[in-house]
Amino acid sequence: MDVITTHINADFDCLGAMAAAALLYPGALISFPGSQEKTVRDFITRHPGHLPAVTRSKDIDLNAISRLIIVDCQQAGRIGRFAEILDRPGLELHIYDHHPLSFDTVPSTGGVIRSCGSSSTIMAGILKERNLSLSPEAATLMMLGIYEDTGRLLFPTTRQEDFQAAAWLLGQGASLNVVAESVSQELTGQQLELLNVLLKNLKTTIIEGITVSVAYATCENYIADIAGLAHMVRDMENPDVLVLVVAMEKRVCLVARSRVAEVNVGELMRGFHGGGHPSAASATVHDRSLKQVLEKLEELLRVAVRPRNTAGDIMSAPVKTMPVGITISEAREFLTRYNCNAMPVMDGQRMVGIISRKTVEKALYHELSGSPVSEFMHTEFMRAAPDTQLSEIQAYMVDGNRRFVPVFDGDELAGAVTRTDLLRYMYGGRREQPESFYDVENLESPPRRDYITGLIGKRLKPATIALLHDLGRVGDGLGLAVYAVGGFVRDLLLGVENLDMDVTVEGDGIFFAERFAAAHGCRVRSHHDFGTAVLILPDGGKVDVASTRLEYYESPGVLPTVERSSLRHDLYRRDFTINTLALCINEERFGLLTDYFGGRQDIQKRTVRVLHNLSFVEDPTRVFRAIRFEQRLGFPIAPHTENLIRSAVRMNILQKVGGRRLFNELVLILKEKEPVGAIGRMSALGLLSSIHPDLRLVAETSRVVHETAGVLTWYRLLYLDETCEQWQVYLLALCHGLRHEEFEETCRRMEIPGRMMARVFSQRRQSLGMLDALQRRIRRGPEILNSEIYGWFHGLPPEMLLYLAAAANREAVKRYVSLYLTRLRLVRCSLDGAALKALGCIPGPDFGRVMELLLAARLDGRVGSDDEERALALELIPPKNRAPVS
Repeated sequence: MDVITTHINADFDCLGAMAAAALLYPGALISFPGSQEKTVRDFITRHPGHLPAVTRSKDIDLNAISRLIIVDCQQAGRIGRFAEILDRPGLELHIYDHHPLSFDTVPSTGGVIRSCGSSSTIMAGILKERNLSLSPEAATLMMLGIYEDTGRLLFPTTRQEDFQAAAWLLGQGASLNVVAESVSQELTGQQLELLNVLLKNLKTTIIEGITVSVAYATCENYIADIAGLAHMVRDMENPDVLVLVVAMEKRVCLVARSRVAEVNVGELMRGFHGGGHPSAASATVHDRSLKQVLEKLEELLRVAVRPRNTAGDIMSAPVKTMPVGITISEAREFLTRYNCNAMPVMDGQRMVGIISRKTVEKALYHELSGSPVSEFMHTEFMRAAPDTQLSEIQAYMVDGNRRFVPVFDGDELAGAVTRTDLLRYMYGGRREQPESFYDVENLESPPRRDYITGLIGKRLKPATIALLHDLGRVGDGLGLAVYAVGGFVRDLLLGVENLDMDVTVEGDGIFFAERFAAAHGCRVRSHHDFGTAVLILPDGGKVDVASTRLEYYESPGVLPTVERSSLRHDLYRRDFTINTLALCINEERFGLLTDYFGGRQDIQKRTVRVLHNLSFVEDPTRVFRAIRFEQRLGFPIAPHTENLIRSAVRMNILQKVGGRRLFNELVLILKEKEPVGAIGRMSALGLLSSIHPDLRLVAETSRVVHETAGVLTWYRLLYLDETCEQWQVYLLALCHGLRHEEFEETCRRMEIPGRMMARVFSQRRQSLGMLDALQRRIRRGPEILNSEIYGWFHGLPPEMLLYLAAAANREAVKRYVSLYLTRLRLVRCSLDGAALKALGCIPGPDFGRVMELLLAARLDGRVGSDDEERALALELIPPKNRAPVS
């Protein structure tokens, strides 16, 4: 069942986006999670025919919902009882929202989250793209949403697409008369009285050249639609920023509006646990008085108002650059000559990237001096203009963990703003100081920290939470900071169960593990060379424990050298940003999430991003892990990260990876639930040649790989007692186009253990020879007996049989494999050796032949009972081999 919902206290944008979603998801139920704004309630009363049928949320069986569609909202705390199912495995969650991503954004599996004037604008674009027509009523609802959230298309956050959406809706029959009537309602007596009090108490202040107005009032009873009063006050007083603060009943309500980019009222209201977007936001406070709210508001406004300065005011110029065609060695000469830590890289007059000294030195350390600088430069960067507001640049640097912004005058590179420039300006630095470094990596950004205790309580099992507390208490007793890290934390944020727990200790991890084991009855396996240990819990579960450490690589592709280090360095050695989160489990800071590298933002953006430009050079197996995460999580590899993968492939870095490490990574990919997409991705990125130079995903091999997926699904549904190693079947399918000697070379390249390699190689040769003979036998006829099928397949493991079924071009082969696996392999004779002796058969060469003939008769249906089998046995025993029966 599909359900469409929105946030509590729904406004017109909710109404319009829900009406649009009903067209995108035919048959879905529409349900408000709670109340609606008074203007919306009045509209529904006057125009009941405009909105599709609505189902009360309490009448919906939450267990029956398979897909939840949320519009104009992305926070669990604002959707009422529907939040109860967000963590349920298998739930599809589609979100359509125009608000920016925040720390509490719910991870979705579909939809669109993009900044624009309204959610109705996003929905209109999708409907238009799909050539879906609207009724005049639905078009009017969506127009109401756009008009309300863009302030009649006058808010500074209004985009070109908002105007385009409004024009398209007008063409679909939207009624501007209904819109004007609904968004311009007359004030009630209570609202008029409140408006007068607000105007009387209005206070206007100039902060950094920006006009900020704050108005407050107290009411005995609740008064609806303060947002409408905010629009009126703003139109009358015309401030840059307006905040209304109204105390009524047992709460204080805040409504904020901003006309300028320097003040993001969405961020301002988050200080009161509210939210919204940069130009319009609100909050409700229950635990503070009006005076306390006003005092805190003033503090937040002093911080929130950013000066109206531009990139041209603080940028460094002229900018030293280097040409794209030079080598890493030559790049170091440029950086040294101009005393810079980083430089833009130019293709003629066009900037194509940024290279840092840190990246150059690492490349030289790995003996890559002759490699082109283009292989390792940063290729994603903001293009600022001299009049770009510093607030935009600051947001880009903070949100994207960036440290360098080039400034362009038209197409010409005019200067650069670095984090040094920005910090120097913010803290009173002077322009006469030496030229700023164009550094991408050297300056460290402070980590982001948030408590996610509530998320832990909702998404982890009580036993897991108890284990985390136990680990933290042992750390407290030893005076050590203890963190859960890596995939466990990533999957906690995604709402995905992960039983593999990794723990990092700022100190001696092995000592910590031994003390924990002694206190909780566990066993320990220690690895002193790496400072790691494995805790084996009484219930059989495992926890990997490590000391915080850094790693460096003597040369590309080899295993790293390990040294003890800080938490930050420990996280920096990891593969991708989404795996760099650390969750403190010490009692005092339990649930504190530390994010040094923007991992949480990349989880919200659903992207796989590498930490640094030489990551794939230092450990090429990360290429395979990038594909594995991309396919498993549905997170696309970031464009720059994909460029680095392609560079590593062009440089043949993967050829330096040891065979066993390559084999282990390939097996992990082939063990994934749906590895077909990953195989295609490996082919597209050119990785198959690292397994064997002649390995290609040609049409026939691709067919066998896709057939393998179907065959394995069928086999799993049989629930047979014989297990099957999925990865072996996919490996055989992937190597289907290789000759026998090439397949043997592949096994040797990957250092597959000798016994396994000999067995698989022999069985593959046997199976492919059998497949050719079997397909000829089918063409030749006559009818094939069950005993023949048994003779072909007996002794082959299920992996080979399933590979045969996938590789066969004839459906008959698949039927024979199915018949053998489901029935024929289970057929047995009722007589055994002892019974044959009792019948007088003397053990010898004919003994085995008699048993084979009896089994064939059973298989072909020539005997159906024990008596018939006994009679046939007497016929088959030669007189000369028959002993007297006593």
